[in-house]
Amino acid sequence: METRTEISSLGEFGLIKRINEGIKISLPDTIKGIGDDAAVIDTGEEYGLLTSDMLLEGVHFDLTFFPLKHLGYKAIAINVSDIAAMNGTPRQVTVNLALSNRFSVEAIDELYAGMKAACKDFNVDLVGGDTSSSRSGLLISVSVFGKVNKEKVTYRYTAKPNDLICVTGDLGGAYLGLQLLEREKQVFLANPEMQPELDGKDYVVQRQLRPEARMDVIYELAEAGVVPTAMIDVSDGLASDLLHICAQSGVGAVIFEERLPIDEQTYLAASELNIGPVTAAMNGGEDYELLFTVSQASYELIKNNPKISFIGYTTANKEEIVLHTKGDSRVPITAQGWS
Repeated sequence: METRTEISSLGEFGLIKRINEGIKISLPDTIKGIGDDAAVIDTGEEYGLLTSDMLLEGVHFDLTFFPLKHLGYKAIAINVSDIAAMNGTPRQVTVNLALSNRFSVEAIDELYAGMKAACKDFNVDLVGGDTSSSRSGLLISVSVFGKVNKEKVTYRYTAKPNDLICVTGDLGGAYLGLQLLEREKQVFLANPEMQPELDGKDYVVQRQLRPEARMDVIYELAEAGVVPTAMIDVSDGLASDLLHICAQSGVGAVIFEERLPIDEQTYLAASELNIGPVTAAMNGGEDYELLFTVSQASYELIKNNPKISFIGYTTANKEEIVLHTKGDSRVPITAQGWS
């Protein structure tokens, strides 16, 4: 009898590892395949970057509270974020769409209005894609092609011991925004007369519904003459994504709790929802900030950039990846992100 192994027994990263084990790269222009934020392809003068992502209704978004225009914007932004994480510049994008008959032409216009706004913001061209009917709601699959100078491409596996660990923006807001939206949905379902209580929570809600790819920081690093030693975008949560860099680079890390950048509105939302703000910052995910390491020599060049927080450092002891708490203890960092 044929054995059956449940995918849940492997988890997302176990499944990716298993797929990757059976794939051999044979073309000389394929520089990097599975295992980073984007594939790297030698195009001659520069490297090309290729990334792809799917958003499924009921898995990645809930149209009860997700405006189609914001969804269109997010679909582009989260893919551009992968190109940013390779220290590259996005150029072209394709969009595949599967739709059920409950979507009108006007609804699709709204979705594409968001995509066009994102393409304008990130200076990319929408150059094609595919459409299909769907029996189970809306599916959006986006691919982005970008480029990067061969000397400046940044991988996950190249952090060195004693590098500084940096993160852009602030953390935990997107996760708490989602919790608030889910809460309001339940209130609405119980009583459609109730008005949503989201006053003063616009920032965390926006972090969930309309995230930005941090191309601004990529341009500022280039202006400062800084090439990160390793980089990843924070999609699964700081803990999870830091563990990717550490595992692939063979380094350990110390993160200081007091240096984690958490917005005031995130603190307030965390308090209201009875969720620890540090837990949200470490494990929330979907912030689409950039987590990167730099050499100590680069510190002087970017120390005054208000968009960058220095949250810790890497070590030679790859067994020790810890959070140094405000109480002066060291707690092992474990991945509690998305699966």
